[in-house]
Amino acid sequence: MEHKKELITIFSIMFTEHLGWSLILPFLPYYVKSFGVSSIYVGLIIASFSFFQFFSAPIIGKLSDKFGRKPLIIMSQIATAIGFLILGFANSVFMIFLSRLVDGLFGSNMTLANAYISDVSKGKDRLKVYGYSGIIFSLGMFIGPAIGGFLATIDYSIPAFLAFFMSLITLGLTVVFLKETVNVSKDVKIKVNDFFPLKDFLAGMKNPLLKNIFFEFFFFIFSFSMLTSSMALFSEVQLKIGPDVIGLLFMFIGIVRILFQALVFPKLANKFSQDSLTITGLIMLIIGLVNIYFVNSLWMLFASFFFFSIGGALSRPSMISNISNKADDSNRGKIMGVFDSLSSISMIIAPIVGAFIIDNFYPGTIGIIAAAFMFISLIFELNEIKNKKNLY
Repeated sequence: MEHKKELITIFSIMFTEHLGWSLILPFLPYYVKSFGVSSIYVGLIIASFSFFQFFSAPIIGKLSDKFGRKPLIIMSQIATAIGFLILGFANSVFMIFLSRLVDGLFGSNMTLANAYISDVSKGKDRLKVYGYSGIIFSLGMFIGPAIGGFLATIDYSIPAFLAFFMSLITLGLTVVFLKETVNVSKDVKIKVNDFFPLKDFLAGMKNPLLKNIFFEFFFFIFSFSMLTSSMALFSEVQLKIGPDVIGLLFMFIGIVRILFQALVFPKLANKFSQDSLTITGLIMLIIGLVNIYFVNSLWMLFASFFFFSIGGALSRPSMISNISNKADDSNRGKIMGVFDSLSSISMIIAPIVGAFIIDNFYPGTIGIIAAAFMFISLIFELNEIKNKKNLY
């Protein structure tokens, strides 16, 4: 595989991003509620990151097409580190919100990382590389929640400071090892439109080659985020468990995905099409989500997330690879930015909806509603396949 050094650096960036988020995921709802606020504030705080990403991701992606990936990645990593530092010193709900604001506005690491991967990979190799990036995601989900859940029992600030130092290490790797993949023109200029990318967003949504896959991923992320962002609240209400057990649950999700994506996914990617993998993954996700409604014990919760983990490991890399294959070299950052911006819309709404459901209905209802949105994602995938057949 070419560009091994660059891919290792990019994977380290993705690992830090996932590790940082997974470190704080098990305890963030408890941290917010420790200031005496209701569950809806938990949803709002989690959604705030995605709200700011909605505006910033297309801008940063488009700027990286013009000025290069590396400087924008460095800026993004600095913002992520500052966000974690603020969270570590937080003594109010406002400071927690501020930490998410800073990272959300300037920390578009995943947009840039996905664009970079697409720059240095092609065809089947690209699908495999995105599969490997899924392993990185799973590794962060394996390590982070267990450590974060444990450290949070000592003090909520400790996982945040650990995430801050991890960000600094990755920043150093980026500065030293990452090579630029964009041919930057010396006379490139910033235009006003670069900071108001609504036109790009709408154009992407109207593009017949992208529309179905965009909406497919929107409902996929909406369903995924509704469950994962509300899992701590769900488990506290339904099973009376705390952040340490939630950490172990996310650790279980991580190890299942690592083993699957390292040992099974590369073989499946060689044998089956992206569409086949996506459909199978979405069906498994729906099974796991429906089962959430019936959860009344810890083992049932782990069983539901087994299906959830395998389903996500199959479908997510295939969707991302599908989108990147439809973008050319000149606008890949912009397309990936629009893609992440659309994802952010779903992640703005989903945590708030999830918290509202748990506060006002039987907690397991969240599984049925999330399964319904995942089914809509499946419908768009089937429509995408139908359109491909019509083209040929």
